[in-house]
Amino acid sequence: MSGLIAPHGGALVDRRGERPEGVDGLEAVALTERELADLDMLASGALSPLTGFMGHADYERVVEEMRLADGMPWALPVCLAVAEAPKGDRITLTDQSGAVLAVMDVAEVFGYDKEREAAQCFRTTETAHPGVARLYEQHGQYVAGEVTVFERQEPPFPELAKDPAETRAAFSERGWSRVVGFQTRNPIHRAHEYLTKCALETVDGLLLHPLVGATKADDVPVDVRVACYRILMDGYYPDDRVLLTAFPAAMRYAGPREAIWHAICRKNYGCSHFIVGRDHAGVGDYYGSYDAQLIFDDFSSSELEIEPVFFEHSFWCNACEAMGTAKSCPHGADQRVFLSGTKVREMLTAGELPPAEFTRSEVAEALVAAYRGA
Repeated sequence: MSGLIAPHGGALVDRRGERPEGVDGLEAVALTERELADLDMLASGALSPLTGFMGHADYERVVEEMRLADGMPWALPVCLAVAEAPKGDRITLTDQSGAVLAVMDVAEVFGYDKEREAAQCFRTTETAHPGVARLYEQHGQYVAGEVTVFERQEPPFPELAKDPAETRAAFSERGWSRVVGFQTRNPIHRAHEYLTKCALETVDGLLLHPLVGATKADDVPVDVRVACYRILMDGYYPDDRVLLTAFPAAMRYAGPREAIWHAICRKNYGCSHFIVGRDHAGVGDYYGSYDAQLIFDDFSSSELEIEPVFFEHSFWCNACEAMGTAKSCPHGADQRVFLSGTKVREMLTAGELPPAEFTRSEVAEALVAAYRGA
């Protein structure tokens, strides 16, 4: 794997281990859906160089400067909220049913300012923002420490579940060293297909990496999104140049900061490049259309190492009879086919197929069928 980009921090973290003796008598902390996703990513090394939930020094510098305490770039807190400080120096981490998944060696417990975290990380303190709403609902202290995970939850799509070590091995086996990663929390459509194929022209391979963790209630369900990816993989991408696997993270909807976080995670999976399009990880009108691209200017290329691939908003042009962007298409808005996510959901709810200029007909039919059965 010598030709692949190094993980963030230089080494891929592995926090999997054996179940220690005596864990049944330890104080237990039940994790939320988002915290469970973070725990699993800590176990696999997807969040390298983190070895556990963040301590105070890392948290403070991440919130204020988008860096860990040692100066390494890192855009979002990865923290575990608790109602009370644990009484002992070791605790168990469980799912909501009480199943024990991991132990944490408690290093510290600290309070934090929710409004400050919201303002810095989400650029808003409004509770209408789903990430801010979740932040305000969680407990008021963070517990920090290294974790050892001995029981991992069943992934939602086992056949698509690959840890960073596994994607790296797959890239190496295929002879890829320049790999571009792509993610969306939406069903893949013509614009996504266009920009991934443009990027694929310049690298060895493409990692299609749809996010399968928790999203907000009105997002298209994850099984529908994955089905759309599979349809395109079967007929419109070359098998030997593309790998489809699942990204287990939960959405934070942090826009620009989340774009950096997603890029760093994909670096750990072995991607040398990462596609950042319009309003990456955004929600509502909280971020500018290209803020998620501009934030990369806050870091030098040698710090992040993974190279962002920026695309402007793409669309079908009736005059060109092709996909394009404002960089490549000379025609006006009256020739461009663009549908908002809201409009597409309205069409699907009404049983209407989105036009072929927006998405492949097979994908449109799968979306309508899913909405009819909802």
